Formats: sequence, C-alpha cells, structure tokens
Amino acid sequence: MSIPALLDHIVIAGPDLAEVIRWFEERTGVRAAPGGVHPTGTANALVALSIGGRRGPQYIELIGPDPDRPDPALPQAFGIPRLTEPTLVTYAVHPADLDAVLARARAEGYDPGDVQDLSRRAPSGELLRWRLSRAPEPRRPEVPFLIDWGATAHPGLGDLPVIELLSFTRAEPDPEALHLLTDALGLGDGVAEIREGTEARYLLRLRAAEGSELEL
Repeated sequence: MSIPALLDHIVIAGPDLAEVIRWFEERTGVRAAPGGVHPTGTANALVALSIGGRRGPQYIELIGPDPDRPDPALPQAFGIPRLTEPTLVTYAVHPADLDAVLARARAEGYDPGDVQDLSRRAPSGELLRWRLSRAPEPRRPEVPFLIDWGATAHPGLGDLPVIELLSFTRAEPDPEALHLLTDALGLGDGVAEIREGTEARYLLRLRAAEGSELEL
C-alpha cells in the first residue's frame, strides 16, 4: 500500500462541479457531500478517506466552478479552464511546519510559492480558514502544495461519506526530475511515491462501495 504519510487531500477538478460529482459517483458508488464555496469562484464536494480500516482526516476534494458565482468566466484554480472532463490534478500535504518546509525548498532551489490565507463557507454556515502554498505559474501539479488548517477543524473529519484509499502514486517518464523537486521539500515519505511510467499521471486506487477495487 503506497500512501503519502503527510497526505491531506487529493484534488479532482473539472469544468462543471455537478458533472464531477456524477462522474465520481458512477465509478465508486459514493456521492460526495457538499463542501462549500470559495472566494476564488469555485465550489467543492468532499469524500472522506479511510486508510487501513481507519477513517481520515484525509479526503478527496471534488472541485469546479461555483454555479452561482457572479463572474461567468471560469475560475483559474487548478487549471479548470483547460480541463474538458473530471481530472485528478494534484494533492496537498500537511507538514508540521509549513513555513519551515517553504524556506527549505527555496534554499534547495524550488519555490513552492507564497503562502496565502484562504477560506470557504461550509453549508452549515461555519467559516473554514486555512493557509496554503500557491505555486507561481506555470504550476507544477505533480508536486504537492502545502496546507495548514491552523485552528480550523479538519474538514476530512466532518459528516462525510467515506471511501477506502488503497494506494496513491505518481507515474513519470522521467522520475528523477520530479524526485529533485519533492526532495527539496524534505518531507521524505510524506509525499506520493514516484514511479516510472510512459505517461505522466496520478494513479489512485480505491475500494468502491460494492467492494471491488478501481483505479481513477
């Protein structure tokens, strides 16, 4: 079983959130719960993850344009304007000290981006706040972004449907190039295992609601 030790959440994005939710449910038998809306013009839905029979706080985030956003233009987050279908785009890790990891990476020659304060309003009305690294463009989705929830209760522990995570890895035609970037973070096995593959992509294995294994 290959799962990043510091995994926070896995991001699946698409140009239409309702379609991303349907796509996920058709493949897994699990319907994501509404998460909330972001000031960036996106909205999300969440599915908690169980690992080795134990529940979260890790989760899957399904994200797309907020259908009620005032600006009709597609939001830029996670490259949504370039997507034509639901796509596993990246993942987040939660180091013990986000700022220290950021400083180390920069010293090693990789800039994960500036840390930004973000928030979203949950369906309950609760305001969730967090900090994350937002890499400069062109972003490297094969490298995780860093997140710190601070005093906010982790959303992966909320009242969510649950699916079992079996493994999560990254395939790369040139694994060494990606190793140089992830090594700069200094997180060891906290990030996804990198494997050689003909196509650059994430490999996500889940156990569907009816018990079979599947790969997204």
